[in-house]
Amino acid sequence: MSRHPRAPPPSRHRPPSRAGIPTFPAPRCVPRAPPHSPLPAMSWDGAGEEVRLLLDLCVQCLTKNLSRYSADIKSLPPNIKDKLIKLMSRQGQITDANISEVLHPAVESLDLRDCDISDNALLQLYNCKQLKKINLNSCKENRFGITSEGVIALALSCPYLREASFKRCCDITDSGVLALAFNCQFLQIVNLGSCSGIMDASLQALGEHCKFLHSVDFSSTQVTDDGVVALVSGTCSKNLKEIHMERCVNLTDIAVEAVLTCCPKIHIFLFHGCPLITDRSRDALEQLIISNKIKQLTWTVY
Repeated sequence: MSRHPRAPPPSRHRPPSRAGIPTFPAPRCVPRAPPHSPLPAMSWDGAGEEVRLLLDLCVQCLTKNLSRYSADIKSLPPNIKDKLIKLMSRQGQITDANISEVLHPAVESLDLRDCDISDNALLQLYNCKQLKKINLNSCKENRFGITSEGVIALALSCPYLREASFKRCCDITDSGVLALAFNCQFLQIVNLGSCSGIMDASLQALGEHCKFLHSVDFSSTQVTDDGVVALVSGTCSKNLKEIHMERCVNLTDIAVEAVLTCCPKIHIFLFHGCPLITDRSRDALEQLIISNKIKQLTWTVY
């Protein structure tokens, strides 16, 4: 008996062709996203914060690899350099050798109190015409290496200085302060505390040329009554609000009375540790205390 060949079973994925028309697999069902499904978006504020954080990380990286990137730092834009200056200053990393790399003509503030620098650093400020504040205070020990030569260079380079602080810069003398008074007539705050070379000529020059001066510290210096009288009877007399003259061994009641007579806006007045000041100054202070104009007052009567 002849056997007819059995037809092959139909394909699982393709049904048999009809009338020579090819067939194709049925399309699979793909789930569709619901309409109006918003993509996650980041606000401009959030993006800005992330950019700032990234920038801060980059600046921190630079401070940890200064020797490696020193050639690249000089070409950074001013806003990045300002961040770098602030961080390096706080970490005491600015030196005579690298300060020229981070400076730029628009820099307005330098806080170098924790940095080991000398006159050589101040000589690099010749292009910093917009500098308004410089802090060279030494918080604990006397600072050597900042002399009148450096201060003169600073005064000639930065005519718009508003604040200059040199506490415990023991090598500064009157010649440096005279240069500041003559060339930086917008000065408002000057700190010469514990600059042992400062004498009456400095106060006379500040009183004569710096009419905007409202805060001055000349504690632990060699000034006498003549210097204080010249200061408070000068062009700044009506603006002076704060005077520190502690531990000045040459000052007497005459200096205290001059301040109280000539400075109507005085509200911080410190003169403790001056051995020649007597009860006479206490009597002169009574009216000032009664008027409630004074905010801080310290003195020692011997």
